[in-house]
Amino acid sequence: MIKAQFEHAVEESKQLSMKPSNDTLLKLYSLYKQSTVGDAPAENPADQFDFVAKAKFTAWEELRGMSHDEAMQQYVELIEKLKVN
Repeated sequence: MIKAQFEHAVEESKQLSMKPSNDTLLKLYSLYKQSTVGDAPAENPADQFDFVAKAKFTAWEELRGMSHDEAMQQYVELIEKLKVN
């Protein structure tokens, strides 16, 4: 059930009326990666000057240990909040 809701929320994320803030985009990215891949790899991105990749990795790393289902649920809830705003 949550997987279907998650997949629907992913589609809805592409149709939001307003672009989310960078912090919200990082949260969405990290929840998506945790939902679909699991924990972030042990190593940081290779290029220490790629600040976008580093921010994405850090956001994802903060979710280490979160279950796929919990990450999917949080993603769905965040998209629902963004649709209202």
